[in-house]
Amino acid sequence: MTSPSHPPSSDRSHSAATAGSHGDELLDAPDVEDDDELVAGPGAAPPAALRILLREQDAGERLDRVLAEHGDMPFSRSVIQRLIAEGRVTLDGKPVDRKTLAAPLGVVLLRPAPPPPMEALPEDLPLRVLFEDEHLIVIDKAAGMVVHPAPGHPTGTLVNALLHHAQLHPSLREGHARPGIVHRLDKDTSGVMVAAKTPEGHEGLVRLFQTHTIERRYVAIAVGPHLRTQTFDTLHGRHPHDRKRFSSTVNKGKPAITHAALTERLHGGALMTLTLETGRTHQIRVHLSDAGTPVLADPLYGKKSRDPRLQRAEAAIGRQALHAELLGFVHPITGEPVRFEAPPPADFQAALAELRG
Repeated sequence: MTSPSHPPSSDRSHSAATAGSHGDELLDAPDVEDDDELVAGPGAAPPAALRILLREQDAGERLDRVLAEHGDMPFSRSVIQRLIAEGRVTLDGKPVDRKTLAAPLGVVLLRPAPPPPMEALPEDLPLRVLFEDEHLIVIDKAAGMVVHPAPGHPTGTLVNALLHHAQLHPSLREGHARPGIVHRLDKDTSGVMVAAKTPEGHEGLVRLFQTHTIERRYVAIAVGPHLRTQTFDTLHGRHPHDRKRFSSTVNKGKPAITHAALTERLHGGALMTLTLETGRTHQIRVHLSDAGTPVLADPLYGKKSRDPRLQRAEAAIGRQALHAELLGFVHPITGEPVRFEAPPPADFQAALAELRG
């Protein structure tokens, strides 16, 4: 649904947006799934060099190992070794090899190779449209749908569906794997997303995300006895021992802020309402998990429960119990304040029903 409303509040506790420091939120960087990230648009530059400043205590250690353990490093050690072999890594301006040792306070530059070209094709896929005009389209993304084509998911994505359904401007369609996409949700997170249909719409949406004037609200079923209303204000970076995960307990990282409100007590947990000030990868899932209250049925950050009712709830939803229920912003072309809402889908409601009463 769309309705006129006041523009998103400037009060930090009520607005939600994602804005981008390069690497964690732009798809020019190594591709990772995320809760909701700002996405580079058509004509984006090739991947930029990643700059790492070594520490004094790193001196004498193998450079590839030091880089792999660095908090800001998005690559695994095997990927770093491949980049070194391809001549894409320098230390203080000089190429390195696999035997190179770290220098104290040295500056390392990694230049990832550009991804292979991948052009999405239209596909007639189910798509729940909440709003559409000449410049924008707002959809309620189903759980299980990947947002854009990538290795392992070349078809069946939201982008493929948009190309079939929406009349995207040719400049957004041709030669791009992510036409119109400005932000994204995890494959198994459902809810409201907006995409651009024209270059003007794309520019305007990117500007809204970058200036933190997008209102976004999520709901989640979280598990644990100590759930409460609170604000998470942490650093956010790669988990030091698991490259697929992120952590809010790192010593170095990017700021991540989530406002979490306890909405309803449930058996073994609670229904939480969450708003974002930043849009880091897996931000909500990480904040709740690191607090000891993970999202129900989260395969990456949660744990399987021994409680029979929680087990039934996990089986009912079969994915992380996270849904983007509201998106609000000032239309970048018309200037009209709009809000779009989508209630949690049937699987979320079924899990909720198992835990009520």
